[in-house]
Amino acid sequence: MTITRVALACSLLVSCRAAPQSLRLGTTHTVQQSGALAVLESLWTGPPRFTTVVAPSGQILRAAANGDLDVLITHAPPLEQRLLVGPGHALLRCPLAASRFAVVGPATDVAEVARAATAVDAFRRIARAGGPFVSRGDSSGTHVKELALWRAAGVTPAPGWYLESGADQATTLHLADERGAYALADLPTYATLRGLTSRILFAADSALTNPYTLYVVRRPELHPAARDFATWATHAGREGVLALRLPDGTAAFVRQPGDCEVTAKP
Repeated sequence: MTITRVALACSLLVSCRAAPQSLRLGTTHTVQQSGALAVLESLWTGPPRFTTVVAPSGQILRAAANGDLDVLITHAPPLEQRLLVGPGHALLRCPLAASRFAVVGPATDVAEVARAATAVDAFRRIARAGGPFVSRGDSSGTHVKELALWRAAGVTPAPGWYLESGADQATTLHLADERGAYALADLPTYATLRGLTSRILFAADSALTNPYTLYVVRRPELHPAARDFATWATHAGREGVLALRLPDGTAAFVRQPGDCEVTAKP
């Protein structure tokens, strides 16, 4: 009996001293493939450590709305408002950083995208030339931005020249490269890929800004480290991300102005 009680006491003591539950971070393929996630993982010392789920923004936002994540970093403002902020699933919204999108494609550039005046003009040129164009087609932030540009251009992409990969950014860009097709690319991710013959054809438009926002998810039991992580990520963590550079030496990400704001009551 004494041995049993001692064993039970030891078991309880171990439980009390166990590491705190991991913080569940949801983020996107471009955060991972650009190198930004690796920076955050290397700099955060906790406690606790965080576990990461990587998926398109749409999937991450739905997982957060279901209470499956503690914090998330996404880059699809319309979906963030509709799936997370509007329904009251976000406790804090924190502007983090922004990269740029670019239209990439073959050096031959039959659509003369490099001569476009705006991003919308670039998309109209692709449609007039009959593409080809490879879309992610996966409700990612990149896909959401692409669809907005087609709408602004007054174009409905046609199956004959428009292909949906249903895959992440890196896979999509490799597919576009193989097919001599155009694509919308997140510049920091594009810069990490090797062996591509596709070129950056157009990026000089503020409409191609790619903003990333960190959210603390509103849950019945808020993770005790969620707010601390948000504060850290928008200060020390962000400084590490801002240090990333493109091949030409320019910043891969720039600071997003503004402070964390409460979007719902705890």
